[in-house]
Amino acid sequence: MLQRPRRGDPLWIWALHGWEGLSWVLIALVTLITFVGDGPTRARYGVPALVAVLALCYALVRCRPDNPVLRPYGYLCVLVAVLGGLSYVGDGLGVFYTVTLAQFVVFADSLGAAVVYTGLGAVAITVGGTLREGRRVEVLTTNALSSLAVFAVGVLITVVTPRALALRDERARLRADLRTAQQELVEAYQRQGAAEERERLAREIHDTLAQGFASIIVLAEAARSGLAVDPGRSAQQLQSIEQTARENLAEARVLVGAAPRSGVAAGSVATTLRRTLDRFTEDTGLTVVAELADVDCDQPTRVALLRCTQESLANIRKHADASTVGVVLARHRAGVELEITDDGRGFVVEESQGFGLVGMRRRLAEFGGDLTVTSSVGDGTRILATIPMNDQV
Repeated sequence: MLQRPRRGDPLWIWALHGWEGLSWVLIALVTLITFVGDGPTRARYGVPALVAVLALCYALVRCRPDNPVLRPYGYLCVLVAVLGGLSYVGDGLGVFYTVTLAQFVVFADSLGAAVVYTGLGAVAITVGGTLREGRRVEVLTTNALSSLAVFAVGVLITVVTPRALALRDERARLRADLRTAQQELVEAYQRQGAAEERERLAREIHDTLAQGFASIIVLAEAARSGLAVDPGRSAQQLQSIEQTARENLAEARVLVGAAPRSGVAAGSVATTLRRTLDRFTEDTGLTVVAELADVDCDQPTRVALLRCTQESLANIRKHADASTVGVVLARHRAGVELEITDDGRGFVVEESQGFGLVGMRRRLAEFGGDLTVTSSVGDGTRILATIPMNDQV
């Protein structure tokens, strides 16, 4: 049995159930007119009686479709019998068949059953009308043709309804799939965002805190070993340790959100890199040759160039065993270039894919830039960082 329409059902389903409800209004109206009219006694009392039986069965099946007394197909049998009886007791009452066509679709649970019971209804009104008007061939033919036309409409309703229900179910499935896909997309974005944030924090910690602590360790070891022979140098190194620790504290506050922005001081990129190189020379004693053009760039680009410089200098301090470092910052038509070279021991690039180099590449990639590493054992190392700029020189 077709359930009551629900939100999202096609308009056709709502119309079908609306027709079912309207049919009872029309049945009640015709029954009342027949009862109070001056028609034949058989019609005046037969119609209300038959309609009362039909209404009682309808209410029983509609309110309790799983009751043990009368099931939906049992009700359709009663409907067929009542239609035949109405056609027999009164002239023109075969119209009840047209009025109740929707019920054959509503109470049948398959296309075939609906067509069969609709056909039985047509046969019932044909037989009832023929018996009332006289058993003549022309009467049977006229009634049969009239019933056949209504039956064709009933078949059309029966065929269209399952298609409407299929469309409803398909829409419901598509809506469910869409909700599922949206939820999965949200979860994927959340996972991607969490992974990107973890990667960002790891890169920031590596480029700031980790390098700072590594510098503190190196300075502390040098200060300890030089206490006896060069107390002045050791004092200078202890001062550098204090300054580095303060910078690390400031960066830590930025990372945990206790500070509003990066701890990189304001100023041109050349000035920022100069301060970093001076600190490097002071801490390591290496010779640094720098050519720093006054490049105009925004704060994120300036931070990216600074981090690449800090990472390269940290690698030189820890691994290169170099004596001279060269740093060139230049502005070209394609963008800004930062070149850092050393005359240290070098390494095999293909065998070295540490977090520092990977982090620099990813940081530059965020700006559409690139990192080129050129090195070989015994020939030093060249780091070239490029970041495209939109404006022209």
